[in-house]
Amino acid sequence: QVQLVESGGGLVQTGDSLRLSCVASGRTFNRYAMGWFRQAPGKERWLVAAISGLGGSIYYSDSVNGRFTISRDNAKNTMYLQMNSLKSEDTAVYYCAADNNYNYNDMVRGGTADYWGQGTQVTVSS
Repeated sequence: QVQLVESGGGLVQTGDSLRLSCVASGRTFNRYAMGWFRQAPGKERWLVAAISGLGGSIYYSDSVNGRFTISRDNAKNTMYLQMNSLKSEDTAVYYCAADNNYNYNDMVRGGTADYWGQGTQVTVSS
């Protein structure tokens, strides 16, 4: 069982930056592919970015590529999402997710994960 706790959300203005963090419980953090999903009001949850267990492979959705950076520190059981040049359409609840695989294929292909955080709200005001 993996427990995930997100932090770092908040209210910012267009063009600002924000960094989300996700801390995972357990001793085998590097065995899990990790990802950030988001869900806006009235819309489905979808994958924003993902990173493999050892951090060697990274995926970004087209809408955030070039603006967001996903990373992980396996020694700290922590994953990050650095969000720059934020836009109003980035407003959503952001969820941290873990998949019991080294690679993130299930996240990318199916939008699925084995464990989820409780979510953190990001609001970008124009």
